[in-house]
Amino acid sequence: MGRSTLLSRLGLAACLLLLLGGSESLGSQEKQQGPWEEDQRAVTEAAPWARARYEAVKKHLGAVGALSKQYWQYLACKVSQEGCEEEGKRKAGPSPGWSLPLVGQDYLEIFSAWYCSFGKCCKTGDCRIVNNITGLEMDLNGQLHGQHLAKEVVIQAVRRFLQSPQPEKALVLSFHGWSGTGKNFVARMVASHLYRDGLKSECVRVFIALFHFPHHKYVDSYKVQLEKQISETVQLCKQSLFIFDEAEKLHFGLLDTIKPFMAHDGKKGQVDYRRSIFLFLSNIGGNTINEVALDFWRAGRAREEISLELLEQRLRRELLQPAENSYARSHLLEENLIDFFVPFLPLEYHHVKLCARDAFLARGLPYTEAALDEVARTMVFVPKEEKLFSAQGCKSVSQRINYFLP
Repeated sequence: MGRSTLLSRLGLAACLLLLLGGSESLGSQEKQQGPWEEDQRAVTEAAPWARARYEAVKKHLGAVGALSKQYWQYLACKVSQEGCEEEGKRKAGPSPGWSLPLVGQDYLEIFSAWYCSFGKCCKTGDCRIVNNITGLEMDLNGQLHGQHLAKEVVIQAVRRFLQSPQPEKALVLSFHGWSGTGKNFVARMVASHLYRDGLKSECVRVFIALFHFPHHKYVDSYKVQLEKQISETVQLCKQSLFIFDEAEKLHFGLLDTIKPFMAHDGKKGQVDYRRSIFLFLSNIGGNTINEVALDFWRAGRAREEISLELLEQRLRRELLQPAENSYARSHLLEENLIDFFVPFLPLEYHHVKLCARDAFLARGLPYTEAALDEVARTMVFVPKEEKLFSAQGCKSVSQRINYFLP
């Protein structure tokens, strides 16, 4: 029996007891002895009145059983979408003379909210959309280190998009930076704060270029599959999230397939794609971003002084280079389909220590400053002379703390 089915059965049984307890038709009855006790008395005393009372109790319990079955069907249909055909037949037929008591309605609302926290409670993924922008902002501020630009751009872009009653187009963000700087981390964070099920939500689709589309000779087949998956997801969910990891390795033909879903008209037939969010994660531009950060450090300027406009201009120039660049060949930039370029700066020594601290806390382990320093010192830092930036960002920090556990 699946987890969701088991939970629904246990929850419905508990809720049924509450509902029956609140029913006026049952609460007004006098307390009577169980049928097994009446049966025993009938045998020993052989009194006619005892047999009559036994039959009355038996009839009453039968009515309670029938009522309980109706409650069960009603709840199963309303909460877990099961048994709705039988419920429909019951409504279409003659009225059985029962109704859900007022207190039962209250319990149903409470139970429905509890049930929906474990599994789907509707045919689409809409009831699983939470759009917790406040939580997203708090977690990015507390757990994303050294990325003042990424925090600001992502929070503002997502907030304004969700607040818009009718967006002109889908929201398209392109994340750029070295490996381990937080691109995947932010993508997961967005998914977990927009959808109760995070990356497991039916409204979220993740595509990894070399995993899902490894062979260019099959690109025509990939294009059909990709278009089908995007269309089905948007039809299922009024708000969808699509994440493309290693986007620079996508065949430009696949990006051409995605373009109509990100365009300004954003409509194909009766399906509206303007409520979709597309995240592209790429290492392209990482060296350009690092050069700017290094120049600021050498000039004695704080990295927080680096502006989005400065990096966006340089990123655009690099992305327009035609050499084996799917971005350039698909004309995403010329058609202005990317709303924001989100630069992820290289991480320094103190950022790595913060990542190590988070790794200890996530596992409920104590730590010391000395332990954080030991973890940070195991990382490789570049350039060779300055040893300023972590070559892997924070990517392997959570694994490295295992070496320093008692």
